[in-house]
Amino acid sequence: MVSLQPEHPFSAIATVTSYVDGAARLFRLAQLAEELSSSRIADEARDLASRISEGRFYVACIGQFKRGKSTLINALIGDSVLPVGFTPVTAVPTVIRFGDRRRARVQVGNGSWQEVSVSDLNQYVSEECNPENTKRVRGVEVFVSSSLLAGGMCFVDTPGLGSVFTGNTAATEAFIPHIDAALVVIGADPPLAGEELALVETIAQHVQDLVLVLNKADRTTPEEKTAAVNFAEHQLQKRLQRNLGPILEVSAAQRIENRGPERDWQKLVDALNGLVDESGRQLIYSACERGISRLSEQLLAVISEEREALQRPIEESERRIATMKATITEAERSMRELAYLFMAEQQHISDLFVDRHKAFLASVLPRAKEEFEKAILSLQHGAGPGCRRRMMKEAQEIAKRHVLPWLKPEQEEAERQYRRVSRRFVEMGNDFLKKLSGADMPELARMPHALDFETGFRVRSRFTFMDFIEVAQPASPLRWLADIFLGLVGARGMIENDARDFLATLTQVNSTRVQSDILNRVQESRGYLEVEIRKLLHEISRVAEQALGNAKRAREAGASAVEAAWERLVTLQREVVKLGDVADQPSTGPAQ
Repeated sequence: MVSLQPEHPFSAIATVTSYVDGAARLFRLAQLAEELSSSRIADEARDLASRISEGRFYVACIGQFKRGKSTLINALIGDSVLPVGFTPVTAVPTVIRFGDRRRARVQVGNGSWQEVSVSDLNQYVSEECNPENTKRVRGVEVFVSSSLLAGGMCFVDTPGLGSVFTGNTAATEAFIPHIDAALVVIGADPPLAGEELALVETIAQHVQDLVLVLNKADRTTPEEKTAAVNFAEHQLQKRLQRNLGPILEVSAAQRIENRGPERDWQKLVDALNGLVDESGRQLIYSACERGISRLSEQLLAVISEEREALQRPIEESERRIATMKATITEAERSMRELAYLFMAEQQHISDLFVDRHKAFLASVLPRAKEEFEKAILSLQHGAGPGCRRRMMKEAQEIAKRHVLPWLKPEQEEAERQYRRVSRRFVEMGNDFLKKLSGADMPELARMPHALDFETGFRVRSRFTFMDFIEVAQPASPLRWLADIFLGLVGARGMIENDARDFLATLTQVNSTRVQSDILNRVQESRGYLEVEIRKLLHEISRVAEQALGNAKRAREAGASAVEAAWERLVTLQREVVKLGDVADQPSTGPAQ
């Protein structure tokens, strides 16, 4: 387990006081949000207040799909409440929390909760019954009487990464702001996928506590487990720049059936119990403070627009909103037109990279092979299996030394190409923002350069070097016996030829994966850029329209109503500032 921050110095009484105070502030923010007709903010504030007041914190179980995350949670709580199967089965994050009896409930699109049978959970969380969450399930909670959860810890079963269902990964990433700690589940095949590593890195920026688990330890050989653990530890250390605790080896399936060796199971349970005892109070406190700060800022933005709408003439606000809608319509149309041009440019980049890849292989493969020939001369002779392992290991190291440095120049070239083709999108977005700013919206004064021309990729690299462990260390007994025979008869050359082919395969496949990773980042970055522009424009319009409606009603009621509305907003602003401990904003008074 990783914990970079010491426990917050709360006594038991101070802890209770802090929880009560934090929950009270959140409940009050929810009330203020309701007064401002911001139901989304109100719902989030109430949900957070409830779990703070109850002393609950979220430990998300994350990892590639088919890692056995649901099975692991079932084994930890001692109750098979989560559905498991042979296809990705989790469409939405599912919270497992302590309760005096076994039950479940789901939150639907309108925010209401409804009780469901635990046996019917698959109707809401499985891809087969709820593909990409078409039923618009917002949340799922399962209550179980588990001693592990009695101290306030809640497990979150997240949709698997790398699923063919794209909505699953999006659901996991959207839940990140609510995570307080993480149970990272890895496997041996592959040991740690690129998108897993990227997600763990993102989560590590938000939370301090990580528990690392290698599941399905019963399905891999000792050599495969050792290789997988070493690989995962190296990659995590490199990306997170942290001193990590041990990766615990378990088999959740065997624990549920109460069979097989225990391995590191008790260490896992102890680590989670330690999380409750040592970090639980700090996690809850931090979640509370993060939520209050985030929700307060959102409410202040709403209040600012409401006040501006009261100050200006109704006709002017209507013109501004009409301008907004026309600008947004123009933006949507322009983005659709530019999308076709972007696709053509992407194809150009792809063709360019094909030529660069050919040039790279033509330059690198001969040098890598020459380096390998020199290396095998110095390798010790010995029995066939040992000789194969040494040669395959050497091939892996040589391929890595040549492929990994290539990632940087390829990425730099791709970013340069991406900036070139995305510049038109950025220019278009900033042009629309300038038009909105020209509509006399003081809160948009910073918007003309909200989208940076020089911003490169909007997603991180997911590339990891593929070692092909199953090729380098074949588990087949026949292959092992064959290598013994080759060693006895002195036919080392056959093993050397296999290693040469392995070197070429490693170099070709991984250099191709470098470019596939970069081209995927071009595509995803373009998508994120479009989403950024659309969300920014539509959110501005929505808040402005709501503020105009309120201003109209106040104006129709007379000058005293406008004055009262203004004073109400000033009072609300001061209270939000006090609750959120954020900088106050100047106020002048409504237009007369």
